[in-house]
Amino acid sequence: MTQLRSKFLTSPRIFALLVLLAGLPSVAIGQTYTPGQPGIKDFDSFAASFLAAHCTDCHGQTDPEGNLSLEDLGPIDEINAGIWRSVWAQVSLREMPPADMTQPEVIERLEFTDGVVRELTRVMKDRGGFHDHLDPNKGNFLDHGLLFGTLPDGIRLKPTSSPARLWRVTPQEHITRLNELINTEPTFNPEKPGLRTHGDVVPTNHGGELKLYFGTDRIIKWQGGTVAYATAVKSVPAVLSSARNHGLENYPNFYTVNSAEATQIMGIAADIIRYMAYGPLSIAQPYQITDDPKSIADKMAGDIRGLPTSIVYGTKIVRPLTPVYDLMNEEGVTEQRLRAAVDDLFEALTFRPPTAAESDAYVQIVNQSIEKLGKEEGAVLGLSSIFLDRDALFRPELAETGKPDQYGRVMLQDWELGLAVNHALRYIKPDEPLRAAIVDGRMRTKADVQREVERMLDDDSIRKPRILRFFRDYFDYDLGGYICKDSKALADTGASNRGQAHYNAMFDATASTDRLIELVLQEDKDVLKQLLTTNKVVATNADNVYFGTKRSRKEIAASVAAERKAKAAAAKQAAAELEAWKKANPGKEPPEAKNKKKAIPANHKVIKAKLKGPKIYARVSRRSFGNGSMKPDRILATVPEGERLGILTHPSWLVSHSDAMDNHAIRRGRWIHERLLGGGIPDVPITVDAMLPDEPKSTLRERMRVTRQDYCWTCHKKMDPLGMPFEMFNHAGLYRETELNKPVDTSGEIIESGDPQLDGEVANAIEMIQRIAESERAEQVFVRHAFRFWIGRNETLNDAPTLQQAHQAYKTSGGSMKALLVSLLTSDAFLYRTRNEQPES
Repeated sequence: MTQLRSKFLTSPRIFALLVLLAGLPSVAIGQTYTPGQPGIKDFDSFAASFLAAHCTDCHGQTDPEGNLSLEDLGPIDEINAGIWRSVWAQVSLREMPPADMTQPEVIERLEFTDGVVRELTRVMKDRGGFHDHLDPNKGNFLDHGLLFGTLPDGIRLKPTSSPARLWRVTPQEHITRLNELINTEPTFNPEKPGLRTHGDVVPTNHGGELKLYFGTDRIIKWQGGTVAYATAVKSVPAVLSSARNHGLENYPNFYTVNSAEATQIMGIAADIIRYMAYGPLSIAQPYQITDDPKSIADKMAGDIRGLPTSIVYGTKIVRPLTPVYDLMNEEGVTEQRLRAAVDDLFEALTFRPPTAAESDAYVQIVNQSIEKLGKEEGAVLGLSSIFLDRDALFRPELAETGKPDQYGRVMLQDWELGLAVNHALRYIKPDEPLRAAIVDGRMRTKADVQREVERMLDDDSIRKPRILRFFRDYFDYDLGGYICKDSKALADTGASNRGQAHYNAMFDATASTDRLIELVLQEDKDVLKQLLTTNKVVATNADNVYFGTKRSRKEIAASVAAERKAKAAAAKQAAAELEAWKKANPGKEPPEAKNKKKAIPANHKVIKAKLKGPKIYARVSRRSFGNGSMKPDRILATVPEGERLGILTHPSWLVSHSDAMDNHAIRRGRWIHERLLGGGIPDVPITVDAMLPDEPKSTLRERMRVTRQDYCWTCHKKMDPLGMPFEMFNHAGLYRETELNKPVDTSGEIIESGDPQLDGEVANAIEMIQRIAESERAEQVFVRHAFRFWIGRNETLNDAPTLQQAHQAYKTSGGSMKALLVSLLTSDAFLYRTRNEQPES
């Protein structure tokens, strides 16, 4: 980097400074460093010194490593920002300088990386912004050892807090709020705790779509099959967008509501208000509402499949009746009725009562709409505006009241704190005890939060879908149904490629895994370890295939031959029986076979698992697609011994980490590296063609030889050896011992995990999982991800005490998720906000 110095050293004063610094072992020695405080004033000079001392030898003008020359890099600007992003990632991950080179002191490294973040944030503010350090997928870029180890002398932590912010509700939370307005969900049944209950998230339908359905609880008859039913029933999709592919989704920094979404919300709002007022009459003809479908047979004649008129609704009112119903079904408009409707709808959508000013403003809006459009249309339009209220789409954590402490922190209180606690666990509005606590001024202290969190965690009837959502985001087991499989490649796995059979099975598998996690959470002991090593599975009949064993070519041939032999023997026996009958009944015609069922073709490619166990239920959608809806019935079974161990060996996880044609060993390995070992992987440079060769006759391991090239292996050595042990399963999740008629190589290795006791070779995925499941490091990494999910941001060095306390709570409680949650939700990171740190959206 001698050339880089020529860019920076533009004055004799700076040159003299660097000469002086060069004689010191570290610029940070003798200094104190407080994370988050303003950095070095002359960062350009400091950066030049750092790069010159630690990077020049490898990334100079002549033959630079990775073809990255930093000769003319210069101070951070919009042109070289991409290179500086890469430098920040490499230095943060301790990839640069290499391990065999002299390393910068801890404080020096932190000051450099923090300074790069500040400069990139400043420079890119009006050019799309810099957000890498806020990305949950890069949370592990902060060194794990600093968070859970002993900090070096000179680092002074400040009490933690989170920035004041507006937190947009998730698509799941938003549609559950809307569902509360028009549907009545069943109460909790302790005899069948797995069934969907009031407070549970609105689940996806059998096609994986998140939709809100109107009136399905009143449908008693329809014309046509599943597709016709799906077309005829009124529904609206989730509107709020989500960029999630893998990993944590709900960070306040990354989401807003755009104009297209706002327009859709207004349209949906009108439909919902009309249904709140008139029920099925808002979507059907009066004759369609009857308890005797036969009485309207003449009106249901003809082929009306797929039309709204093909549905018959019962007369019993099931939906909630609210002041909106009263307003719309009485003549005229009174101030009392209108305000009651406004206030009730406002609280239903924002989870808090309106202030007097808010109530007056919306009453005025509705009145103006009624004056211009008449009562019905005006009331619908005016009330629809509440659906776009800020607090109906965002949860504010602005901490605008309260006195800042000496660190500038303000504790959340009253409705902001109460709704933060509610949001941590639930998708529906606060229950009566929590609402009363907020109104009575008993949501202002850490003890108040602990009281309410423990109360809700201990009550099974209070549904807590946010906890289950964390495990979906953490494990990524819910994506299998969305991965479009090549038909031939799917058939080769042994799974069915007929119609939607495979995708239906994957959405069923997601619901099954949800239920298994709930069972582990119910026991609440060694939660992470149990999820990684359980031999239990919640299963459907189709899972006998997916948990089965893929036969080798030789075994397939033997199975086909055995079937032919059996058919021939059966045909021979049938012919003999027919001949005997003819002899016994001369001159008579032999009787035709009655009720002869069409034989189901044998699956010669799979040895089905024999899953058996007690009946259990999973949470699936209410009837939304007629006979095509998922069924809640399941069994709690034991997986085949020696073939499966924990969620990472279940088809739901394996298929979620596959692609259209094959396994995705790199993605699986990266998951292990990041979610269990706490490592980080920098972004793939845009100049790299990250594609495996198309070689149908080569195994995946053979095709992945390209990742062992020097330029690639630096990162791939941390992922590939962790992903290859899962080659004991194919890309539909079936266990196998051969691939392309070759023995499957399931060997792998844990490399540079950060825990020397974990590092080393493994024979297969089961051995690797068993080793990691016993690791304290894996527990700590699990705590880091829980922190991100519930606090809504990446951890910083100032959060080290919070993380250590949370891990200690988890550890001393015997691996209790409840203890971990109580620790996180009573931490300063959850309770306090710093108003002057509100991020720009």
